[in-house]
Amino acid sequence: MEDKARNILISEEEIRVKVREVGKQITKDYKEKKLYVLSLLRGSFIFTADLVRNIELDTTIGFMTTSSYGHSETSNGNIVVVNDVPDDLNGYDVLIVDDIVDTGITMDFVVGYVQSKGAASVKTCTLLDKPSRRKVEIAPDYCCFVIEDVFVVGYGLNYGDHYRNVPYVFNWK
Repeated sequence: MEDKARNILISEEEIRVKVREVGKQITKDYKEKKLYVLSLLRGSFIFTADLVRNIELDTTIGFMTTSSYGHSETSNGNIVVVNDVPDDLNGYDVLIVDDIVDTGITMDFVVGYVQSKGAASVKTCTLLDKPSRRKVEIAPDYCCFVIEDVFVVGYGLNYGDHYRNVPYVFNWK
């Protein structure tokens, strides 16, 4: 695909501005809460790092790895917990952070999974939301950008094992 021209959908600056805005809103909303940010690896690691730097609260951060894509452009719908949450979530207000909500199947699974671990509350935050692809009823509580049904990479999102390090979101023309 690299021989095709990159079509930048969301610039590095647009991402920076929106992540700062969402971080400020989370700071306000979680002011009196015990915040645990749960980053879904691998796609959300860059977004999570930028987001938590914009949350001005004491925050516990953990990571969980699930898989439903493999090296494909679409989810196969079968969620596998590759690496579980390393901490006891009892009493925490958990904010699940992911790179994209597409079909919603992964996020729906993780929300239920985290609730079963005793979280005081569970909300979701995503860089990208693709509601036209939804297969389950779920809407992110915090969302930076709503996009059309196009395959995107960059800023943590990958194609195969590549492009996560690109500082903007793009597709190919």
